[in-house]
Amino acid sequence: MLTKSILEDLGAKLITGDVEVIDLSGRLGPETPILQLPPDFAKNTPQVEIHKISEYDEDGPFFAWNWLKLGEHSGTHFDAPHHWITGKDYADGYTDSISPQNFVAPVNVIDCSAEAAENPDFLLTADRVKAWEADHGPINAGEWVVMRTDWYHRNTDTAKFLNVDEKGPHSPGPSVDCIEYILSKGVLGWGNECIGTDAGCAGGMQPPYPAHNLLHAANRYGLASLANLDKLPPKGAILIAAPLKIANGTGSPIRALALVSAA
Repeated sequence: MLTKSILEDLGAKLITGDVEVIDLSGRLGPETPILQLPPDFAKNTPQVEIHKISEYDEDGPFFAWNWLKLGEHSGTHFDAPHHWITGKDYADGYTDSISPQNFVAPVNVIDCSAEAAENPDFLLTADRVKAWEADHGPINAGEWVVMRTDWYHRNTDTAKFLNVDEKGPHSPGPSVDCIEYILSKGVLGWGNECIGTDAGCAGGMQPPYPAHNLLHAANRYGLASLANLDKLPPKGAILIAAPLKIANGTGSPIRALALVSAA
């Protein structure tokens, strides 16, 4: 009965606006920035395409609809464990086999926006996470941890968003010990506002790309290209991040949402 009361109270607060729904997703379309890998390293995801089928015309007089061409890891998206070689053997590591219970959970928002503004290569370390916990409370098992950098303000400009020069990409993300530490806390997953879950310089880390390598080895999840994390409190919000139920999907674009008290 208590659970029923809680859900009824939540429903009422959603209707009155006492609980606000925050959109954490970027706009998905042909201008959406897409990760670009060296051509001698891997094949790239194509740009998003939206093609009209009909719009109240001879191809469909009463309706409008489109067909899409897009990669699983385009725009604001969910990384499933099977996305990375370290997570390839999990039977529940695909977007269609993950328990839906894991798509809704509390979220911890670590504000690194000041540091990222000063240094696009800023890395969030385990010590910095522990200092955040000292101020805001512990990160608990089954929760998300996301890194606020305000990088999403760049997501309408591919060059600024990818931020690549002759030395490679420059974007903030987690250090190896950061991912190791949050995994030791039993987190559900990790999220970033940049093109991927790792920092731009993560290829040179040991192991390389720790957010991918270590998270998916632990059967945990990643969120990339998040937006509007500056609208969330450090603790107390609920994150909803549900991928499409793609057959054997390694990831999916999502409409990530957060429930936040308006008080």
